[in-house]
Amino acid sequence: MSGFTALFHKEMLRFWKVAVQTVVAPVVTALLYLLIFSHVLEAHVEVYPGVSYTAFLVPGLVMMSMLQNAFSNSSSSLIQSKMQGNIVFVLLPPLSYMEFFLAYLWAAVIRGLVVGLGVWAVTLGFASPQHLPHPGWLLANALLACGMLGALGIVAGIWAEKYDQLAAFQNFLILPLTFLSGVFYSIHSLPPFWEAVSHFNPVFYLIDGFRYAFVGHSDADPWFGLLVSTGCFVAISALTLILLRSGYKLRH
Repeated sequence: MSGFTALFHKEMLRFWKVAVQTVVAPVVTALLYLLIFSHVLEAHVEVYPGVSYTAFLVPGLVMMSMLQNAFSNSSSSLIQSKMQGNIVFVLLPPLSYMEFFLAYLWAAVIRGLVVGLGVWAVTLGFASPQHLPHPGWLLANALLACGMLGALGIVAGIWAEKYDQLAAFQNFLILPLTFLSGVFYSIHSLPPFWEAVSHFNPVFYLIDGFRYAFVGHSDADPWFGLLVSTGCFVAISALTLILLRSGYKLRH
């Protein structure tokens, strides 16, 4: 696994050397969302009994930031390497497709977790939890979320041939999935049709399970959500490994 270690180190350095762009900027963006929505809705919205709107909002913002940055890390790394032509330096060494997958995946997971911790840290002054009712759910959903979107980012990076194709993937798939998954609202506040549609969004279960760790309330059964999230992660990872093994748009 020495190839994995080298590639993983390279991927870590790639985002850490520009941490202002890859870590600080997403944290500031999440903070702006919190300032605007909590200021406007804090006194008017109570989603769960005894839970302020700000306390409801914080877990959603943390999870949304982790999802978007885990996807961005792996997808942007691959498309940049392909566009600049230096992907050949990754493909020429005797790296197995599993080493390739794990290196990009774990770098994406770590960036997602680092950004998530940053967002959580800056929001503590607004809604500091007295305790976490279910800390195990926090860790499980955070790892699944970063892993799922990191793997999906590899798929997008392999598929895309130009920056605008990757931008379309992010704007028309990732952003709708994250923004329409209950980050800013409970799905029980939606009309029946759209509430039913929300249950087909796997990101909803990640955010709902993550919020359950903070406030002890959820819109869906946390165990069912964990099952759905795990199944999606396994399916996307299997697809990614198939693409890497076949050399689709990388070696062929």
